This record gives sequence, structure tokens and C-alpha cells, in this order.
Amino acid sequence: MKIVVEHRRLLGVDKTATLKELKTIYRNTMKDAHPDKFVNDDAGRLEAEEKSKAVIEAYHFLVSINPETHEKYSEEYTETTAKSNIHDFYFEKQILKIQHLNGKMYEYIGVPKNTYIKMVNAESPSRFARRHIYGSFIHRKSGEAMEE
Repeated sequence: MKIVVEHRRLLGVDKTATLKELKTIYRNTMKDAHPDKFVNDDAGRLEAEEKSKAVIEAYHFLVSINPETHEKYSEEYTETTAKSNIHDFYFEKQILKIQHLNGKMYEYIGVPKNTYIKMVNAESPSRFARRHIYGSFIHRKSGEAMEE
């Protein structure tokens, strides 16, 4: 959850921000922090580059967990979590990444380590996830496997 709070703080938004509001705030922030504004100031340009990278990352992250984004992809998410078993999963810094057999990958943010350990030891990680992960944590789509 720390990552969510940090990204919201960087853009100065709360959890009720709409996609339209996020886009406006992102654009205004990028205008202020754009490296091209620092033509003869190398130190300022480097600092602006770092800030703009952080702003871009925060924006994309917050868009991916926004309720409007979830609503748009809810049918796909529901289909995947209900019908596609887990192919692989791993855990790092309270983020659980789950790769499904259909190629879809989702990240679950704020998962406690003991929940991950229970999932590792579960007879069926897919059944465990349906009962204890899906719907319990903030999630976002993090990619799809390339078809061969």
C-alpha cells in the first residue's frame, strides 16, 4: 500500500480522483517539471528528468488501479480469475504477481508475506487465490504473455 500512497502524494491526488482528473493533473505537473524548460541549467534539467520519470510512473500506476479502469476491464478480469488457473506466481515487496494459463498477468498490492506463504503451501494456489486474493487486494493488469 505504501507505493499507492507515494504515487498519490507525488501527484497530489486522493483515492477518489477520476481518470479525467488524473490526466489533467499529470499534464499540468509535466509542464512544470519538463526537462526542456532547463536549457542552460544542467543540474535543473537532470532534476527535472528524474521528477518527470517519477510523475510518469505514478500516473500510469494510478490509472491502472483506478476504479474506472477496473470497470472497463472487469469482464476480462472476472473471466480470467474465474476460469483460468494460475500458471506461475511470485512475490516481492508486498506485491504478488500472478500469471494465468491464458497469458494474463495481474499484480496484487499490499499482500502480506504470510498470505503469500499460505498460497505457496496451498494444495491448489488457484483455489486459494479465488478465496483469499481476488477481491481482497488492490490489483492491476501487468501484462500478457506473448503468443508464440
